[in-house]
Amino acid sequence: MSAVAPTAPAAPAQPARSLPRPSPALLAVLVLWGLFGLVASLGWATPQQWWIAGAALFALALLDAWRVTLRTTPSVQRRMAETWPIGLEREVSLTLESDARSQALDVFDLHPGNWAMHGLPRRLTLRRGESGRIDYRLRATERGDFSFEGVQLRLHSPWRLWWHSRVAGAAQPVRVFPNFAPLAKFAMFSAEQASRLVGAHLKRRRGEGTDFHQMREYRVGDSLRQIDWKATARARRLISREYQDERNQQLVMMLDTGRRLLARDGDLSHFDRVLDAALVVAYLALRQGDAVGLLASGGASAWVPPRRGVGAIDSLLRASYALQPQPVATDFVAAATELSLRQRRRSLVMLVTNLRDEDMDDLLAAVQMLRKRHLVCVASLREDSLDAALSAEVHDLRGAVRAGATAQYLEQRSAAHDALRNHGVMVLDVSCDQLAASLVEKYLAVKRDGLL
Repeated sequence: MSAVAPTAPAAPAQPARSLPRPSPALLAVLVLWGLFGLVASLGWATPQQWWIAGAALFALALLDAWRVTLRTTPSVQRRMAETWPIGLEREVSLTLESDARSQALDVFDLHPGNWAMHGLPRRLTLRRGESGRIDYRLRATERGDFSFEGVQLRLHSPWRLWWHSRVAGAAQPVRVFPNFAPLAKFAMFSAEQASRLVGAHLKRRRGEGTDFHQMREYRVGDSLRQIDWKATARARRLISREYQDERNQQLVMMLDTGRRLLARDGDLSHFDRVLDAALVVAYLALRQGDAVGLLASGGASAWVPPRRGVGAIDSLLRASYALQPQPVATDFVAAATELSLRQRRRSLVMLVTNLRDEDMDDLLAAVQMLRKRHLVCVASLREDSLDAALSAEVHDLRGAVRAGATAQYLEQRSAAHDALRNHGVMVLDVSCDQLAASLVEKYLAVKRDGLL
């Protein structure tokens, strides 16, 4: 995929400089000089000796600070991918070179601050004409556009009395995409095998699709309506028509980017999980020959019209990688109106949200609007913490209240789902871990049953 192309090494920039700062060694020497003053006050040394020691210390410290200030900043090149998947560790390499004599320095890369990192800071000794390399691991915890703001270097003075902080290397932009590693893995398998890898339970149905596929000999279990009597007469043996699931259908992933998707299970938000699952379904649908589009609405918005071909997954990745849920209420009616205006052809619309009973009136009106032209499936995410609270043992009043409130909330949630089902809407009540498999399973069931 184009999303994982490596970048060229970063070009060096003008280093940022600051004043030298005293090192722990200088502070220790100053403490010793203070103790020497205490000794002089007790008469064990003369005040002149104490002043001479202080003057010598001051001169040496000033000379050492001057020498570290004159040292040239090592050049730094960073090698890394220009696009990252969220939640997976990637390696970053730093190459440092110096034209000065041997110098010791501490190295820390100015990566985006809240990412998980292993292997920094590191201490390195560079000699003239030689280069040093530091490799470390980094894991992106958020999607979107970010920047590495150079490399922080802390140069040690020759006598280790000072250190000098500098920033070297150029800033490098990086884009964090949804986790596309499963998509790369699925490319090695057929659509059916990839569906099973996701965890979808497929129901086999031989030769009962809607598009003609091929002629073949009759097999036990074929229905009579599959038999082609003209071909049977010519071949003088029973010949059946075999059909395949209809291709060139339309799938639109409709994602809620409002406050409901701000909830988190583990390191990732619900919206990150939703986006990963949506891309898995989209990729498998594209492998099936269908066109896939995306509408994000609520907070951040995006629209990608349905397109065919596996290459369309790149368009979905580019349009969705920077989407973030926002603490606003989602207007489902407005989203349904937008989709109805943009998407005229009948499609399978998979709306992924976290349904609450207070959203029912708005959501039901939106679904009824969509069902005039489209087939609608609502996937409602369930927090893992709800199941954990309901299954936890109760030992005190607080635990009993928590269990009772959780049971009441889940009952109201179930009633909202039943209300949608009573209006003919397909509803999935799933956790984040089950979402991708459930969406794939429902998509394949719709194709198998010819509902579009």
